[in-house]
Amino acid sequence: MSVPLRQKLAVFSYLMRQRMRGRKKYPLVLQLEPLYQCNLACAGCGKIQHNDEVLARRLSVQQCIDAVEECGAPIVSIAGGEPLIHKEIGEIAAAIIERKRFVYLCTNAIMMRRKLDQFKPSTYFAWSVHIDGLRERHDESVCRDGIFDQAVAAVREAKQRGFRVTTNSTFFGQDDANSIRGVLDFLNDELGVDMMQIAPGFAYEKAPDQEHFLGVERTRAIFREAFRGGRRGKWRLNHSPLYLDFLEGKRDFSCTAWGIPSYSVLGWQRPCYLMSDAPYAKSYKELVEDTQWELYGRGRHAKCENCMAHCGYEPTAVEATMGSLKEMVRAAVLK
Repeated sequence: MSVPLRQKLAVFSYLMRQRMRGRKKYPLVLQLEPLYQCNLACAGCGKIQHNDEVLARRLSVQQCIDAVEECGAPIVSIAGGEPLIHKEIGEIAAAIIERKRFVYLCTNAIMMRRKLDQFKPSTYFAWSVHIDGLRERHDESVCRDGIFDQAVAAVREAKQRGFRVTTNSTFFGQDDANSIRGVLDFLNDELGVDMMQIAPGFAYEKAPDQEHFLGVERTRAIFREAFRGGRRGKWRLNHSPLYLDFLEGKRDFSCTAWGIPSYSVLGWQRPCYLMSDAPYAKSYKELVEDTQWELYGRGRHAKCENCMAHCGYEPTAVEATMGSLKEMVRAAVLK
C-alpha cells in the first residue's frame, strides 16, 4: 500500500483550491510538536537541548486542535521530541483524524508496541518510524544500542495489526550511496513499509555533533549515486519526483518553508522547524504575513547554505508540479 487514494484526491483538491484562489503562501503539512522531551539523545538533534522548563511543557489537546484548524493544512505530522511520551497523544491523534486530516505520527518506536492499543488503523493515520540506517548505523545515529531492533519489531507488529507504517530516514556525513541503498532496500523489500521519506541531515545549531552534516554538493553526489540504475523508481519513496530531482542536483528550487509550518510549545516557529532565527509567531497568520521570508534560503542566510531539507523544498517542488501538466502526469505515474 502506498499513499491512499483518498489522501491523494484530498490533497490534490486542496492544492487546486489554493491555486484557484491565487494564494501564494499556503500550508501543505503542519509540523505539530506537542512536546520537546525525548527518550533518546541523538547526536544530530537540536530539539532536546532546550532547558528543563521547556522540556517539561506540553501542548493540550485543545491547543493542538486549534493549531490544526487555524493552519488548515490537509496533512499533520506529529513530531517532537518523542510524541508517545505525551499522555494525551492518542486523544490528540483521534481529534485530528476526526477533522479529516491525514496524520503521520513520528516516533523512534521505543514506546510504540505498548502504545498501539491507543490508536486504530485508518486511512487517515500512519506511523512514521525513524530509521536512519541498518542496525549498526542506526544505533550509532541515535546513540543507543538495540534501538534498531526495537523499531523493526514495532513496525512488524503494527503492520500485522493493519496499520499503515512509513519510515523517515535522515542521512549524515557517515553515510554513502551504499549505506543509503542498503537501508532503503531493507525497508522497501524486507520490512515492507508502505512509504519511505528521506532527507539529508540539517546542522541544528544546538546539536552535539556539528561535524557530520552533508553539504549541498556532497548531498547531490550521494543521491545521484544511490539512485543510479533505476533504484529510485523501485523504492516506495514518499516524495514528489521533482524533490528527488532536487536531491540529485537535476533541479534547483528556492525555499518555501511556509509550506510546512511548525507549531510547538513555544508557538509558531520562524522560519521553519529546523531553525529558531526569529521570535516565535503567535498565530499562523502572523507567521506567514510578518516573517521576513526574503532573508532565508541558500544565498540569503548562513544557516541555510547547506540545507536541502524537505520542509523547505518539498513544498516548492509540489507547487512546481502543480504548475505543469507534464509534471502532474509524471507524479501520478512515477514513484
